[in-house]
Amino acid sequence: MTEAAPDSGPDPRLAAARQRLWDRLEALGIATRTVDHPPVFTVAESQAMRGSLPGGHCKSLFLRDKKGRQFLVVALEDRPVDLKALRGALGAGNLSFASAERLMATLGVAPGSVTPFGLINADPHSGLVVALDRGMLDHDPLNYHPLSNDATTAIAPGDLVRFVRACGFEPLAVDLAADPPRPVPLPAPD
Repeated sequence: MTEAAPDSGPDPRLAAARQRLWDRLEALGIATRTVDHPPVFTVAESQAMRGSLPGGHCKSLFLRDKKGRQFLVVALEDRPVDLKALRGALGAGNLSFASAERLMATLGVAPGSVTPFGLINADPHSGLVVALDRGMLDHDPLNYHPLSNDATTAIAPGDLVRFVRACGFEPLAVDLAADPPRPVPLPAPD
């Protein structure tokens, strides 16, 4: 995949992918609110830029284990995520961050833009495991990048779970605050 030159304007592929996301959310009756901003690449940059944007601010980690299984872990931005301790809750082997190529092939996003909204591009039969920080789901709204790191989209936690399921994935809720992290039931649907 070739990157657009920085001064050539918006990438038409990203614009088309984002439109598909908006159309899917609308078809599901999911309301969101999006704020455009300069690109951010780290949690610290996001914190400095966002001002008073309400809700839970989140990070998404795209991981793989030694057997090649893939995991999307979505958590509150300030939640420590110990990959070694997380293995048991996910039933995974040794976890590491997946390559940029694997990320693009699976979720259709670049590093710095990992988001649960990328599930719109994912094959639901791929074996990808989606793990949601249980404590994150207590915040309303939740904030994620809409396929690129130059915007933030707010969504209700129940709508996030509904979106994940509509993409063909059954999310696993994980208590990342527990030592060690452990799977827990998802809250009942709204």
